Amino acid sequence: MTQPTGLRVHVDAGACPDATASLLERAIRHTLEAERRADAEVSLALLADAEMRELNLRYLGKDHPTDVLAFSLGDGDDVVGDVYVGLEQATRQAAELGIPLEEELVRLAVHGTLHVLGHDHPEGPEREQSPMFQAQERLVRELFAAAHTRARSLLR
Repeated sequence: MTQPTGLRVHVDAGACPDATASLLERAIRHTLEAERRADAEVSLALLADAEMRELNLRYLGKDHPTDVLAFSLGDGDDVVGDVYVGLEQATRQAAELGIPLEEELVRLAVHGTLHVLGHDHPEGPEREQSPMFQAQERLVRELFAAAHTRARSLLR
């Protein structure tokens, strides 16, 4: 898959391994490409609970940490956005769901990127049936299927 020259992705994964940062960058690029965005700039930062709580309070008036916050800074065809993922919250959610942390981080990166692109979802039980959630889960599956295929080809 060739990468459009107009995609600019920045990931600040803090103390996480380089492999995690690379996986998150691929998740954002995959989402932008799937949404047919040839010119976009998205940054993602992994933050601690305290930082996520502060952002959530400042921008949404909610006084608790959250798993992902996304801010679209562009307008029209110019896609620019910031995605913040709560590393501690993602760790708790991955444990509750019994999935690898990397999978939950990818899911949140995709979720935030879809919000930057203008997608939204309802709150409550109907959330999982929403078009945004369906797109999110499809993109996560595609990304891990591609990673699995790459890993198998390296073993040959």
